[in-house]
Amino acid sequence: MPLIDEDAATKAVEIIIPSVVSITTVQLGVEWLFGVTPMKGLGSGLIVDQSGLIATNHHVVESAERISVTLSTGEVLTGQVVGTARALDLAVVKVMQSGLPEAHLGDSDSLKMGQVVLAVGNPLGLAGGPTMTCGVVSALRRNLYSEEVRLEDLIQTDAAINPGNSGGPLVNLKGEAIGINTAVVPFAQGIGFAIPINALRRVLEDIKKHGQVMLPWMGIYGIDITPIYAHQYNLQVNEGVLVTAVVGGGPAERYGVRNMDVVIGMDGAKVKGFVDIRRALRTKYPGESVELDILRSGHWLKANLILGEEPSGEE
Repeated sequence: MPLIDEDAATKAVEIIIPSVVSITTVQLGVEWLFGVTPMKGLGSGLIVDQSGLIATNHHVVESAERISVTLSTGEVLTGQVVGTARALDLAVVKVMQSGLPEAHLGDSDSLKMGQVVLAVGNPLGLAGGPTMTCGVVSALRRNLYSEEVRLEDLIQTDAAINPGNSGGPLVNLKGEAIGINTAVVPFAQGIGFAIPINALRRVLEDIKKHGQVMLPWMGIYGIDITPIYAHQYNLQVNEGVLVTAVVGGGPAERYGVRNMDVVIGMDGAKVKGFVDIRRALRTKYPGESVELDILRSGHWLKANLILGEEPSGEE
């Protein structure tokens, strides 16, 4: 347990609690004996606009037939998904009520390892409202891959994240949301992950301006180069992104990017890892152009490509 300023922690919780909600979903599932039956799900959410916009995880509301949102006051409202970004595991739900207590959003790009954070949410559907656990920022720029999704640029924390916490905020001692809790490693202790709040800012901006999420897409998969990889693949650089797959028909393939290319720059800025590409794309929209600096078989070259729109969470 980290040493913390108790007064600051309690004040932070008091600030954020009114903006934390419980989300209950009902979706139709197939049960072998009874056929199609309703199945309940549980998660948390964060009020991010007083007009009724609530942020949560994509996996909390995915395929939901009905969404119920319980405010910290106990009032229950009906929610509707107005935007999702599967690749970020983010979704935004709208409730038909204004004047809600909007959370303060911090700056996740300024986080540092060792910083004290609080995870707030509704674990296990326990009665009595949101709960809080305490920990630190264990690591930054973490990547989490599974068969279903690839999440990048995550915040790792040892603050306990339990079932039902998904979609709730990770909070600093100022009471600002600096992440959205998304996952915990079940076979480990003290390893949880949150999506940086700055990624959510882009999603909210898209919904408010365009009525939908419009994430750009390059159509590449890659790994961050380390000195070990540089030695194994006989590369001339010790950092960058080694392209391991180019999606057929995607923007990168159409404009000449190939497997085993090394991306070392984007629009004049240095690329040390895939997170740099991800963060640069936050400022872009489908249809805009980017210039990549590439090392290919010992030769330096540039690739200019037009970004597409991200399909079903592909990177």
